[in-house]
Amino acid sequence: MTAALMVAMASIAALGQVDVPRRTTAVTYPLDEQVMLNFRGTTRFPRMKGEAKVRRTARNGTQIELSVSKMPRPFELGAGYATYVLWAISPDGQAANLGEIKRRGFFEFDSKINVTTPLQTFALLITAEPHFLVRRPSQQVMLENLNPFTQSGKVISTMPAVQYFGNSSDYFRDSRTPEIAEVDYSRTPSTILQAKQAVALARFAGAEVDAQAELGEANTLLQNAEGAWRAGRAEEEVDITARRAISAAVKAEELAITRAEARQKRNERSRTDAEIRRAEVRLADAQAEIAELKAEINREMRNRELAERDVMNTSTQVKELREENGRLREELGRLKVELDAAKAKLAATEAEKSNIQQEREAEARANRIRANEPGLMAALRSYGTVTKTEKGIVLSIPEAVWANTRSSALTPQGVGKVNSLADILASNPDYAIEIETHTDNTGTPEVIQSVTDGRARLISERLAAFGIDETRIAARGYGASLPIAPNTTAVNKAKNRRTILTLVLRN
Repeated sequence: MTAALMVAMASIAALGQVDVPRRTTAVTYPLDEQVMLNFRGTTRFPRMKGEAKVRRTARNGTQIELSVSKMPRPFELGAGYATYVLWAISPDGQAANLGEIKRRGFFEFDSKINVTTPLQTFALLITAEPHFLVRRPSQQVMLENLNPFTQSGKVISTMPAVQYFGNSSDYFRDSRTPEIAEVDYSRTPSTILQAKQAVALARFAGAEVDAQAELGEANTLLQNAEGAWRAGRAEEEVDITARRAISAAVKAEELAITRAEARQKRNERSRTDAEIRRAEVRLADAQAEIAELKAEINREMRNRELAERDVMNTSTQVKELREENGRLREELGRLKVELDAAKAKLAATEAEKSNIQQEREAEARANRIRANEPGLMAALRSYGTVTKTEKGIVLSIPEAVWANTRSSALTPQGVGKVNSLADILASNPDYAIEIETHTDNTGTPEVIQSVTDGRARLISERLAAFGIDETRIAARGYGASLPIAPNTTAVNKAKNRRTILTLVLRN
């Protein structure tokens, strides 16, 4: 039996989102029978394990005792993840947040959770989340249950193809999503990290515009929690304040979404009303035109009656009018031919003017670029070695901007240099920017390629962050595939470790 379980949230703006389906096993739990479940780690973390004891009772609902082991630190999954949540996915399309799986320690840790749900048939899975009050599971599924078994050997009914859709909000890919560093994770209480993510989610949903008071309350509570933690106050006090901050941020997020949707509906209603008013105006104009035509028809009919009455007396006049009408038609035809010829001449003149204007603009642009090129090259020399080739202006950035020879992170001085360089390139939109990163052959090919890919991507993102159109940027890491000197000495290896930006004139 198959059930489609869709867990999705409507986007508040035109954000390109794609919900990714996933399949797991749902179990129908019998009354008063202890059911055992093993959990399987997903392909990303196959070393993780879990097991649960589940018992459904008539009085207390379905009780779940879950133990997990070898849980990685959430921030290893990327920006936005601060904790783990246990979910029950039911056949009617609901995803129930059963509770947070709290961390125990800093590195891979084991944990337990005891919860109860009124559901009878459901699948269990564990996901990494920004905070413990999320309403739908993310795509970062860590564990999912396998087929059940009992000590008595009783056969348990399952649904082997339950399908659900993981939340794929752009929040998890947005540059504003706060990242949790290893030092933050080791020193900062989990609830404070979650509160920061909850506040960031509220801002992402537009709370700074649509839920300012609620967002302000969440920020205040977060600051109070951080202040209490730094002051060394009781862990319980810090935890309570941080959880209140999370709750307030979730309220701000939901209110912002609701208000944004309401505003969108009002705008749609306004557009509809405007269309109706325009249609009413067109209808009134059409009715007025019909009335005028009817009046004209009536006048023509009256004139026809008069003409027929006097036809004998006006036959000569009618003949003359017909002849005049013929002459007028001939004149109208001649005028139409002349008008068409004038239009064609005017079009040719306009086209010629446009071509001349385009040529002048192209020449002015070329002159401007030639005049500005020495100044641009002089400005670029502050950031490295500058040369001019047939392809364009080539800037070679020194290796010192990187934290070390195998790092894809910039030094503090390197960050300043790249930001300042991005400001200069943003002021020169006539050039496309080709980013190449190379290194020596020390290390495995995978590590070497990863280093240059990361460097190319980082510089590209920095440039885009300063307003440079992404269509101008092409970035690629070449690993050690294009050395400029044999990798036989330290000097030659230093030459091969290079970051090159080529400015190419755009058409």
